[in-house]
Amino acid sequence: MKKRLLLHSCCGPCSTTVINRLKEDYDVTIFYYNPNIYPEEEYSHRLAEQTRYVRESGVPVIVIDGTYSDSEMFLSKYQGLENEKEGGARCNVCFALRLDKTAKTAKEGNFDLFTTTLTVSPHKNAKLINEIGEAMSAKYGVEYLPSDFKKQDGYLNSIKISKEYNLYRQNYCGCKYSIYKN
Repeated sequence: MKKRLLLHSCCGPCSTTVINRLKEDYDVTIFYYNPNIYPEEEYSHRLAEQTRYVRESGVPVIVIDGTYSDSEMFLSKYQGLENEKEGGARCNVCFALRLDKTAKTAKEGNFDLFTTTLTVSPHKNAKLINEIGEAMSAKYGVEYLPSDFKKQDGYLNSIKISKEYNLYRQNYCGCKYSIYKN
C-alpha cells in the first residue's frame, strides 16, 4: 500500500510534473491552499485550472480547496514587507504560512507525509522551502518530503505539459505586491 501524501499546490502548471513524479510511489492528494493570491478572481481561475488538469489528465488524485478565506490574515502578516523584492522576506513569510497550514492539514487528515510544488519554480529557493517544510514537520509531527522538483527538467516539463493541456500560466507569483513587480 502506498503512503498517503498531501501535496501543497500553488497552481495547475506547477503541479503537472510534480504529480507525475509522485503518483507512482504515493497516494497523492492535492491541497490547493493559496490565500496569498490576489485578486480572488485570480485565485479561482488558478484553482479551476488545477482541477481541470486533474480531470483531463486522468491522474488519480483528489483536489482539496484550502479556501480563500484566510486572505486578510495573509495580508496582515505582510505588513512592513510590501516593498520587499521578489524572493525576499515577504516570500519567506508566505512560504511558511502555506506550509504551516499544509502540515497541519496533513496531520489532521492522517497523511503520512506532505510536500509542495513550490520547488518546481526556478524563481523559488528550494533549500529555504525545504527548511521551512522540515520546521513544520517538527511542529506537527508529520513527515516532510524534501524536494527540488525543478531538477531533471522539472520546470521545462511543466511548461510542456501546460502547453499540451492549454493551461493558464500566470505572469506573477500571486500576491498583490508581486503583481506590480513584473
